[in-house]
Amino acid sequence: MSQVHVERWGSGDRVAVLVHGITADSGSWWRTGPELANHGYHVLAVDLPGHGRSPRWDAYTLRTMADALVEAVPARPALALGHSLGGLLLALAVPRLRPDRAVYVDPAWAAAPPDGGAMAQALRAQKDWDLEQIRQALPHWAAEAQEHKLTALDRWDPATLASFEGFAGHTPGKPAEPSLIVLADPSHNIPPQRAEELRADGFEVRTVPGTGHVVHNEDFEGFLSALRDWY
Repeated sequence: MSQVHVERWGSGDRVAVLVHGITADSGSWWRTGPELANHGYHVLAVDLPGHGRSPRWDAYTLRTMADALVEAVPARPALALGHSLGGLLLALAVPRLRPDRAVYVDPAWAAAPPDGGAMAQALRAQKDWDLEQIRQALPHWAAEAQEHKLTALDRWDPATLASFEGFAGHTPGKPAEPSLIVLADPSHNIPPQRAEELRADGFEVRTVPGTGHVVHNEDFEGFLSALRDWY
């Protein structure tokens, strides 16, 4: 299996692993990486297969992408944080990664909706967006975040969408490590009743008010506030 690209910030003794969502890449963490580095972390942000500077594969599955994540970073990081698809792959990888703490940002744990094909089509259509379309679609994002999105879309392989075909949802067990879920408002991945069930299972669940799915680009200060005492 081809090795994935890993972006790095900082040189601290503690390791933090960051995992982006679908259509994105390590550039999604353009503020989060340096923030964690300033707090003493050596930050490793992967480009998942078919994203960023990582190789394209003939076929993608959730399991093989989770395997690539595990192979790309050291075990036992102090912190592991995943967004959307990255939050799903992190959940699949956690038993092998064994982080001290895990953070899941609006993780893609919900089953594919009945119109899942329409959702995939909408994501695929983003491949052709120019910067002005990104600005219109994501007006709350900083200009640098919008530019990172354009670069990520140019590098993204839409064939990665096939990894979600037939996806019936992910139900994590009780977490073995302290685990935080940071949600958009509203979250379509983790609705309120599901959030309460996850709390009952031992997850800390926090919401960043008024944010869309990519919480850390919608409201970075609110995102950091939700991470208080977790890094």
